[in-house]
Amino acid sequence: MNILTMERWSPYGAGIGIGILACIAFVISNKTIGCSTAFARTSGMIQKLFNSSKVKKNEYFKKFKPEIDWEWMLVLGVVIGAFLSAILSGSFRFSWVPSKFTEAFGSLVCVRFIVALIGGIIMGFGARWAGGCTSGHGISGTLQLAISSWIAAACFFIGGIVTAMLIFKVIFVG
Repeated sequence: MNILTMERWSPYGAGIGIGILACIAFVISNKTIGCSTAFARTSGMIQKLFNSSKVKKNEYFKKFKPEIDWEWMLVLGVVIGAFLSAILSGSFRFSWVPSKFTEAFGSLVCVRFIVALIGGIIMGFGARWAGGCTSGHGISGTLQLAISSWIAAACFFIGGIVTAMLIFKVIFVG
């Protein structure tokens, strides 16, 4: 069995691989793995095109310079890697509305776009408010045994489960 052509990997194997990658990245570069700051930096880079003086005065962008850095390249690598994985496994399909979404909410592209946009904004806001995203807290923070990250990771799971149950109308049994 060729691992590069598998449609699904074992979550345990993938988790171990991510853990090893995070350890290597930390040892080699003294940097932790995270993604949400890359999106904030991208926002700053886009804003710089229209009003660079405002970006230069922004306190957040003084701390997190709007530039392409290792974290930004990590996000790009995740996108490219996911695309290549889908191609190699033969599971790549172009779809405006995923079947699970269609089952729950219908197949209107505009509804899917609005829900995805609102969800992305809420997740981005939450990641900045929490001082990190699921990869920052869930991988790097727990790797360093940070109590706040362990609490955040537990909350990610609880929030995800409750949200999925509410969205997909799963009946709570109890």
